[in-house]
Formats: sequence, C-alpha cells, structure tokens
Amino acid sequence: MVAFIDRFLNDERGATAIEYGLIAALMSLIVVAAVPVLREPLLGAFDRVRGHLDAAGN
Repeated sequence: MVAFIDRFLNDERGATAIEYGLIAALMSLIVVAAVPVLREPLLGAFDRVRGHLDAAGN
C-alpha cells in the first residue's frame, strides 16, 4: 500500500494537461472580467466608425 501511495504521489503524467487547463480557465476569467470594463469604449469606437462611414457615404 505504501508503494502504491508513493507511486501515486510521484506520478507526473497528465500534469501538462492540467496546467493547460488551468491556464485556459485563468484566461477565460480574465476575458469575462474585461468585458464589462471594455463594453462602453468598444461601443463608442463602433459608433465613431459608423459616423465616419455615414459621413463618407453622403
């Protein structure tokens, strides 16, 4: 039983997949947190572009 526990604690297979999963989860949290902050500036930028396109079309 001790040998099994020792092998289990020293087994690093799958560690890379777990690390990539943690990185992906962290990036997702950052995106979710940034959306409310960037919403108004992005809407303003699109409104300015639309205004310029409307002015150029007239």
